[in-house]
Amino acid sequence: MLDQLEHSTPAQDDSETLSENVFRRIQAAIVKGEIAPGSKISEPELARTYGISRGPLREAIHRLEGQRLLVRVPHVGARVVSLSHAELIELYEIRESLEGMACRLAAERMSVAEIDELRRVLETHERDAAFQAGVGYYQQEGDFDFHYRIIQGAGNQTLTKMLCGELYQLVRMYRLQFSSVPNRPRQAFAEHHRILDAIADRDGELAELLMRRHIGASKRNIERHYQEALVNPSKTRGES
Repeated sequence: MLDQLEHSTPAQDDSETLSENVFRRIQAAIVKGEIAPGSKISEPELARTYGISRGPLREAIHRLEGQRLLVRVPHVGARVVSLSHAELIELYEIRESLEGMACRLAAERMSVAEIDELRRVLETHERDAAFQAGVGYYQQEGDFDFHYRIIQGAGNQTLTKMLCGELYQLVRMYRLQFSSVPNRPRQAFAEHHRILDAIADRDGELAELLMRRHIGASKRNIERHYQEALVNPSKTRGES
């Protein structure tokens, strides 16, 4: 597990900064799949890897548990989350409903400048090398994430806390895992443009419908993956 992580020691020397540094590095490794789902987290091994004391490390682990990237198993300790098929479908059902709502609110509340910025985000996605090669969709986080920007633009703090806070990295983890089915990156990009056009036209009803359809397509792709995996466990995973 840990041989895939960087073994450099963080340059900072105060506990808070060390904890933040390690938190971000472990978080990225989990979301990108460099630490596999279901892997046991060894505190002594991580402490040796990063050259830090157990205090800052435990703080980082606690924060990762809060993001649902790590789960605490009785008599075992912390493990990387590994959602079952049913749990993953439930997560996408939540996304479908709440991100649809976010689109409707964004159509009502985003400023013209925010909509222009969202269009520039899609232009950045279109220039991405993996997207140009047809092998994946742009998967940067935060302000470079189309979904994240819409949720922020909805102007609902409770919704933002749920989708850009506690669930965000867990959702990203599975969006990355299902991001490379053939033809899906360009289909997803076209769907994003239609969603953006509806927001720009202030058509909240259409924007909500299009986002629900977009995430629903992702959910169906996951269901197909699980069905195919019963026949061929090495089948390539698909879209976000």
